[in-house]
Amino acid sequence: MTDIKLDETDGSHGESMAVELTVNRWLDWTARAAVVVVFTALVVIGVAVIPSLLPLDSIHKLLMLAARIANVLFLSLVAATAITRLVPIQKSKGIEPRISALLGTFLCATLALLPKAELGPVWSVVSTTLILVGTSLSFVVLRWLGKSFSIFAEARRLVTEGPYRIVRHPLYLCEGVALVGITLQVLSPLAVLIAIAAVTVQCRRMINEEAILKATFPEYRAYAANTSFLIPTRLSRFFYRIEPAVGKYSCYFNSKRKCSHDYPHHKMRVTRAVALTPKISVNLAV
Repeated sequence: MTDIKLDETDGSHGESMAVELTVNRWLDWTARAAVVVVFTALVVIGVAVIPSLLPLDSIHKLLMLAARIANVLFLSLVAATAITRLVPIQKSKGIEPRISALLGTFLCATLALLPKAELGPVWSVVSTTLILVGTSLSFVVLRWLGKSFSIFAEARRLVTEGPYRIVRHPLYLCEGVALVGITLQVLSPLAVLIAIAAVTVQCRRMINEEAILKATFPEYRAYAANTSFLIPTRLSRFFYRIEPAVGKYSCYFNSKRKCSHDYPHHKMRVTRAVALTPKISVNLAV
C-alpha cells in the first residue's frame, strides 16, 4: 500500500521525480478498476479459506480466524478506497517508482506459497498475533488515509493527523509488523530473503513517495521535520500539538467556563488532548 502525503523541495531531485497531471479520466478509472479486480479476487480467496479453520478448538485457531477476517476486511477496504479516492494532483515519472510499488505490494504474497514451518504452540501464537495486530492496524491507518490512498507514488491530499502524527509512514510500519508474523510462519532462508527484499523495496517506495510529496505540498517540510520517518520516537505527538499562538493561557471545561491570562512574552501554545477526558481541552502558553 502507499502512504501518500506531500511536501515541498527546492532541489531538482524532487522536481525530476514529479510530473504535473492532465488527468486522463479513462486511464484513471482503468487503474481503479484494476485495483478493484485484483483485490476483490484476493478477498474471495481469503473468504474461501475461512471454513478450513473450523472448528475453533484452540486459541491458535481462534487467532488464525481473527487474522484471516482482518485480512479480508483490509483487502476489501483497499478495493473500496480505490473507487472513492481522489484524482492525483501529481505522480512520479519513470519506470522505477512503478516497479517498486508493484513489488512492494505483491512480493510479500509469495510467502504464502512457501511450506509452513514447524513452530510449536508458543511461536505459532506469537506469529499469528503479529499478523492480526499488523493487519488490524493497517485497516485503521488505511481508513484514516481514505481518499489519499494510492498504490503508486501519487499526490492526492496531505494527511498529517491521526496515526500520521506519530510517524510519516504508519501504513508501512503496520504492514511490517504483519510481515514479521508471516515470515515466522514459513521461516526458512528463502522466506528471510523474500522478507528482506520486501523491506528493501518498501523503503524505496517511501523514498519515492516522499520525493513526490516534497514536490507538491509546501507544508510537508515542517511536518517531516517534526515527525519520525517510520519508527515512533515521540509518541507524545499523538497527545500534544504545538502551534503558533498569541501568548495566552486558556482553560476550557465541559461547563464552558473559561479562564485566561495574558503572557505577552510567550510565543507558543501547547494544546493537550486528554485521552480519558476527551471533552476537556487545555491550552497552555509556554
